[in-house]
Amino acid sequence: MNRREFMNWMGLGALATSLPVAIAACQSDTADAPADAPATADSTATADGFEAIGTVTELDEAGALASKNFQGTQVVVTRDPANPDAVIAVNSLCTHQGCTVDWDGGAFACPCHGSSFNPDGTVASGPAGEPLPVYEAKIEGDQVLVKV
Repeated sequence: MNRREFMNWMGLGALATSLPVAIAACQSDTADAPADAPATADSTATADGFEAIGTVTELDEAGALASKNFQGTQVVVTRDPANPDAVIAVNSLCTHQGCTVDWDGGAFACPCHGSSFNPDGTVASGPAGEPLPVYEAKIEGDQVLVKV
């Protein structure tokens, strides 16, 4: 085997080993879908535009309900600390750099750059300068409903 033939085989081997990685990167990740959309939620929209994101039981157990693709956007819902019978829904993308904020029990916190948002979406501390968009949310029966 000469050097040219050896290099051709090495190139073909490198290409063959990178092919599964390229295929995996091009596929959509459907394994995470059930975690974002609770199976117990009625996902049909009501006549007034509200759609179920989860149940009250799920909200109380987890402290917050989140979906990365709820009516085409990222949403997180929690109980209103000022009124435990009400819920608050905000867009979960930080207005600073677009990282996903998490509910920490008293505020929405951005894990990327340390921004903090009040329960109503307003900025508590930067570097974010804009509030989180707020959506209409309500509890109806045992369902938590959001209107984006």
